[in-house]
Amino acid sequence: MIKGLESVNIFTQSAKKLAKFYKEKVGLKSTGEFEMGEGKDAGEVYSFEFKRGSDLYIVDHSKVKGENKNPERMMLNFEVDDIKKEVAKLKRAKVKVITDTYHLEMYGWIATFADVDGNYFQLVQVRVSK
Repeated sequence: MIKGLESVNIFTQSAKKLAKFYKEKVGLKSTGEFEMGEGKDAGEVYSFEFKRGSDLYIVDHSKVKGENKNPERMMLNFEVDDIKKEVAKLKRAKVKVITDTYHLEMYGWIATFADVDGNYFQLVQVRVSK
């Protein structure tokens, strides 16, 4: 039986660079750094944990090169409590906007951005449940 989603991994050519982006530009709280593997196959791993939900790991991978060619295929959604404030913060940090804030009926507000590897991620402010 599957109990839930334990974590999400983003593989990259430069875990250090991508983790720095999510920490400094997006504002995620880094919870750890470690090395995975040995010798020439060793790579860096950066972890981010959240108050609820799955953890995020950014991991070096020798087969990943350059920017994401299909960023629409999968997106991370980061839930925020004030989308206007968080979108403004990312814009000031010059994070690439893909789709500015819009409303999705019966769900909430969404804005889509790109990270330094070209992966898309979204800020989401869900509607308050009654």
